Order: sequence, then structure tokens, then C-alpha cells
Amino acid sequence: MADQGAEGLFSAFLRRRRVEAAVPHLRGRVLDYGCASGVLADFVDPSDYLGVDIDPEVVELARRRHPRHAFDLAGEPICGRFDTIVSLAVIEHVENPAGFLAGAAALLAPGGSIVLTTPHPRFRGVHDLGARLGLFSRAASEEHQKLLDGRAMRRLAFACGLDITGYRRFLFGANQLFVLRPKAADACAGAERRSVASSG
Repeated sequence: MADQGAEGLFSAFLRRRRVEAAVPHLRGRVLDYGCASGVLADFVDPSDYLGVDIDPEVVELARRRHPRHAFDLAGEPICGRFDTIVSLAVIEHVENPAGFLAGAAALLAPGGSIVLTTPHPRFRGVHDLGARLGLFSRAASEEHQKLLDGRAMRRLAFACGLDITGYRRFLFGANQLFVLRPKAADACAGAERRSVASSG
């Protein structure tokens, strides 16, 4: 599979803007979940960075571009805790966003935060049209499960024992940045158990 951030006339620009939005929130040990070719690695010391992606081709590309940073395939065990978990333009692609958030929260170190970007649902038609015209990644557009606005994200966060401590829209309101922190460690574990039970 090709690097979706390189598909489409404006995809690389959009990815840079997502990374720029996330960088001010990076601290400590960083897990870059959905790292693609590892653009975020440029902003994190190699000793504090782990990139994870589902696509073996882009993981190999990231390893070539950033030989001092660590990259793994999704599905491999993730060891340790992280001060910042970054997941840019990923949550809209997962079938179970609550389980995804709960799993991320379980990997946070005390005081850690989750930093997400996701398109705003009001702009779905614009995004889909742009993908058909070759302006954005067609593959990424076709893989979208559900786009979440602030209200939907608050409900998910509450279910996972998380608070939204930062929010802003960027790219003319078409994209959103969320910063989430745990309310209580046991609430996230409970939400993860509920999401697994409900999926059976």
C-alpha cells in the first residue's frame, strides 16, 4: 500500500498541517500511532519515539528515512508507557473508536495525554469530492468509518474515562485537534472491557 500522505495533490500539505498542530503538545516519551512514513519523528528525539503503523510498506519507508528512530507494525506488543500518544487522522478509520481510545489510554504514563486529529464531519462532502478529483488521498477517503465532531468525541472520551483538555479547529475549520487526559485509570479499563463485550 502506498503512503496515503503522498497521494493526492494536497495530501502532503494536509499532513504537514496536522503535524504542526500536534507538535506543541509533544512531551516526554512519544508513541506515534498511525505514523505512516514517520514525519512526526523529525520533532522527537530518537530515544523518546516509537512509531507504529498497520502498513508494512510505510513502516519500511519510515525506517529508511529515520534510521535512528524505532518503528513497529501494529499488532506487535507495545512495551512501556508513554507521556504523549499521537494519532493523526487515524480515529476516523477504526471500526471501534471507543476501544481504540481505551487502548491508547491504557498505554499512558501518569499525567500523559492523547493527541488526535480528525476531519470535521461538516466537511465530509468536500473531502470526498477532493479525493475523487485527486486532490486528497482516495484510499484514505474510502477507508473512513465515521467522522466525529466535538460532541461525539466528548461522549467517547467520557465512556473511556477521559477529559478533553484541549480542542481547536484548523485548516479553515475542516480539521480538528483534540487533547485528552485520563480522569481515572480504572475508568479506562472498564470502558475497554465494555467495548470488547459489546463487540462479541
